[in-house]
Amino acid sequence: MGGVAELLVVEDDETIGTALTTGLRAHGHAISWHRTARGAMGAVNGRGFDLVLLDLGLPDLDGVELCRRIRTAQPGTVIVMLTARAEEMDVIVGLEAGADDYLTKPFRFGELLARVRAHLRRSATLPQAEAVLTIGALVVDVAARRVTLGGAEVQLRTKEFDLLARLAIDAGTAVSRETLMADVWDAHWFGSTKTLDVHVAALRRRLAAMGDAAVPPPITTLRGHGYRLELPNSQELPNSPELPNS
Repeated sequence: MGGVAELLVVEDDETIGTALTTGLRAHGHAISWHRTARGAMGAVNGRGFDLVLLDLGLPDLDGVELCRRIRTAQPGTVIVMLTARAEEMDVIVGLEAGADDYLTKPFRFGELLARVRAHLRRSATLPQAEAVLTIGALVVDVAARRVTLGGAEVQLRTKEFDLLARLAIDAGTAVSRETLMADVWDAHWFGSTKTLDVHVAALRRRLAAMGDAAVPPPITTLRGHGYRLELPNSQELPNSPELPNS
């Protein structure tokens, strides 16, 4: 992403939509505002967006379903849900539909702006090791953003890849929740970390769904601390990138 960020606001409430559009434009963002799912999909199919602010309470389609459609149309776009549904299950359903983050209404504009800035900073900046990391049958090509398991390619969403790559860089080592949130989301993150747990769960499912390709290395939950991508018994450290002779 370079230059002015392109944001899509999907919000049917006139007061909230006007406030978001005015405030975000004042901070230098290019805004496309749509009040319906139909209008939003028309915009998504016509151009690329860096980030989508998506209200879940739309008049013509449930926001969770719209989230799925946007994610399919633009896999690399950051999606932040704006929702009055504060129940944990509602949030989890939205995150599993493809959202990267959520804000519960009512929220302060300053909080939303900080969250938008955090996502825009992180959308293209996972640790850029020029490395191919091999953990058993799992191969993570950081530079190419490609993952294979037993030679079969694993299709991952943007944040799922970032999370797996971050764990793979320190495979066999405990990585704290704070470190994962800082490196995959943002160093100054101040929102809920529930999104981390949902993305770990989704990552586990995607690896397990590869069936007979190979057995993926497990991601172990370290309660009160974070997660660890396990190494095979025969492997002490993931393969490091080869360095040219000096």
